[in-house]
Amino acid sequence: MLLLSTIREERDRLLEGLAKRNFNNAEATLDKVVALDDERKSTQTQLDQLLSEQKSLSNEIGNLFKSGKAEEANAMKVKVTNLKEESNVLEERFKAVKAELETELLGLPNLAHTSVPHGSTEEDNEVFKELTGTIPELGADTMPHWELSGKYGIFDLKLGVKLTGAGFPVFKGQGARLQRALISFFLDQASAAGYTEYVPPLMVNEDSARGTGQLPDKEGQMYYVTEDDLYLIPTAEVPITNVYRNEILKTEDFPIKMCGYTPCFRREAGSYGADVKGLNRVHQFDKVEIVQVVHPDNSYDTLTEMCNHVEGLLQKLELPYRILRLCAGDLGFASALTFDFEVYSAAQKRWLEVSSVSNFETFQTNRLKLRYRNEEGKTTLAHTLNGSALALPRIIAALLENNQTSDGITIPDVLRKYTGFDIIK
Repeated sequence: MLLLSTIREERDRLLEGLAKRNFNNAEATLDKVVALDDERKSTQTQLDQLLSEQKSLSNEIGNLFKSGKAEEANAMKVKVTNLKEESNVLEERFKAVKAELETELLGLPNLAHTSVPHGSTEEDNEVFKELTGTIPELGADTMPHWELSGKYGIFDLKLGVKLTGAGFPVFKGQGARLQRALISFFLDQASAAGYTEYVPPLMVNEDSARGTGQLPDKEGQMYYVTEDDLYLIPTAEVPITNVYRNEILKTEDFPIKMCGYTPCFRREAGSYGADVKGLNRVHQFDKVEIVQVVHPDNSYDTLTEMCNHVEGLLQKLELPYRILRLCAGDLGFASALTFDFEVYSAAQKRWLEVSSVSNFETFQTNRLKLRYRNEEGKTTLAHTLNGSALALPRIIAALLENNQTSDGITIPDVLRKYTGFDIIK
């Protein structure tokens, strides 16, 4: 959430930044935010004055009764009653203005970092790092991963439809072992890099979803448990980042490095066509997430460090990849700067996104009230970052497709101690 002080003091920069993000009616929205904030402050001042007057008169009434001046005391009681009615009206107005102000603030996206390129869609994303690694040359009988699955019994989409519905694959046999191997490998790599592992809940409350920016931006993409007012998590980022909601940290606590494996649930409404076939887009998938809470001065160095971590995973898996810097139009609602990692599918002859690594600066911490006490003793908002390290479906798709041979599907060396086999037959 953008800071009110920034909206008031850096209006021109905000208007430029919101225009870059293709945000409509930016000027009117900022004017409304300032007007609501002015009204909130004015109403609060009036309410405080009324409450102070009530308290003073109430004390005086007691003294008048003690002095035998009952008539004056009763007259003053009528005045206090009138003040209470007036303050009740003001209190309701204050709550309404505060709620409307919060709604407007929650609807404003984060400002893009200066390095973010202009653009409207994913077609405008910038190739930050060209193809790294070697694209395998496959034969004429090359199969996409959904056909390989049918041949080798790796996962079953039809069984998922029977049990739940479309977009819920069932992994089995060596496919289940491969999935578990990847999770263990990713978690071990995160632990070696200094991340503390968490096993968080798979459902969160509204405060948690709002804290990381899923609400109100992605409300339609999350599964909602109506009776319990809980949301199934779209990513482990949500519960893990909320570990430090409403906390005041010390500078020596930084950096805070957390990771976690969870299933993730996304409705993915409107996702149809060849691009989402097989594991390319599903409603439930497994992912290891890395999250950091850091000092603001260090967050962009941390972003580089986290990107290097993800890049190292892809290199160890021997997958050809590239890195994109997202344009303003494709940038996530809460992000200031995001790098996407894509692996190349030799069978589908297309790039598959497998990770996003983002710096949110103070956007999430302002919502979370996640602060630290600086050297002068003043509380200041920290910065948060996160990244997929990694999401499994498209990693598995690329591994199956790129490593297919006439004898079976070979397993990368780094995974063999986890799978217990070196080829899927």
